[in-house]
Amino acid sequence: MADIRKRIVFHGRVQGVGFRYTAKYLAQSLGLTGWVRNEWNGTVTLEIQGREMLINKLLAGLNHNQFITIDWMDTKEIPVEQENSFWVK
Repeated sequence: MADIRKRIVFHGRVQGVGFRYTAKYLAQSLGLTGWVRNEWNGTVTLEIQGREMLINKLLAGLNHNQFITIDWMDTKEIPVEQENSFWVK
């Protein structure tokens, strides 16, 4: 299966609840690459790359955190990049 890359903007209670570090932990445990950062408007942007099934597992894990509340996500598929890690911006 080929890798894909998605840019996802999360809306809801996603800042100040450990969202970025949960995303980093899940991404690294699943072998995904990309980055995550807080935005000025209270959203969180995530660029994630890997197999779609693994990206879906990451999203399910984020949605099952007791402190994070995702109201909705804006998702866009973007071109795959050459990278080998996941970081918090």
